[in-house]
Amino acid sequence: MLTSTTVSPIVTVRQDTFDAAQTEQSVLCMEVSKDHFRFSYLDSQKRIAWLEDFAFPSLLTERSLADNLPAIFQDHAVLPAGPWQQVLVSVNSPAFTLIPKPLFRKEYASSYMTLMRGSALPPHEYAHFFEQPNENFVSVFNVEHRLANYLAGVYPLQNLTFVHQTTALITASAAVDRHLISTQNLLLYFEDEFATVILRSNRELRFCNRFGFKNPLDLTYYLLYVIEELRLEPYSVNVLLYGEITPFADTYLQLAEFMPHMVFGQTPAGIRFDGDNFDDLPEHRYLSLYGLSLLTA
Repeated sequence: MLTSTTVSPIVTVRQDTFDAAQTEQSVLCMEVSKDHFRFSYLDSQKRIAWLEDFAFPSLLTERSLADNLPAIFQDHAVLPAGPWQQVLVSVNSPAFTLIPKPLFRKEYASSYMTLMRGSALPPHEYAHFFEQPNENFVSVFNVEHRLANYLAGVYPLQNLTFVHQTTALITASAAVDRHLISTQNLLLYFEDEFATVILRSNRELRFCNRFGFKNPLDLTYYLLYVIEELRLEPYSVNVLLYGEITPFADTYLQLAEFMPHMVFGQTPAGIRFDGDNFDDLPEHRYLSLYGLSLLTA
């Protein structure tokens, strides 16, 4: 029997009022993982007007994602509203693969996941795919049936789209990269014991992978290995940091010994906010959520 647990946001930035009558001209963006739930909504002028970040207590992280969401959605001012112009859902999971468009066949989506994982998907999950805009590949990833069914019930007959978190990050990286002087840019996105590594070379995606690490030494070893394999020089490569990292973190101090050209990234071009109450948000913190906003139709 599942117990009811209250989940409160750890970050809330919003306007004082929310007009539910305007949702048909607005876009709802959500990021779902076993550890957290984040969302923002874009008003009719494509400005982020509300952002919230929820962290799940440890006793909830082993439950289905669909079991954790009702406690957040119930009585929420924004999430149950609608209909929306578009609802975008980013699934933050370790199981994903990128298939070149010329080689992709939708009927083989489950087979791609089996090859990547080394085993078939469990019965409670299915393989989903999304064609990456402005890139020459298709993202294939796993989605829980119950999560998809729950959100389809909350937003019936609406424009509901699932993507993988890396799709949002790749989209954001392109927006950041095109405004940089350097043509070799390594983007690192940090989460609790996970990092996503994206290299853009001459404005094109050259590398994307996500991996777990237990300590800064593991991370440093892996990154130096990747940099060597990509034939880059750690002392000259331009590195941008995003996500859950600060200048005081052990991870930052360890990496700084080998990567002197390392800076905290800025908000991607194309992201706008409704009001100056968003100014206190660290620019590097919510890159994946911002990237999701850039995917809006």
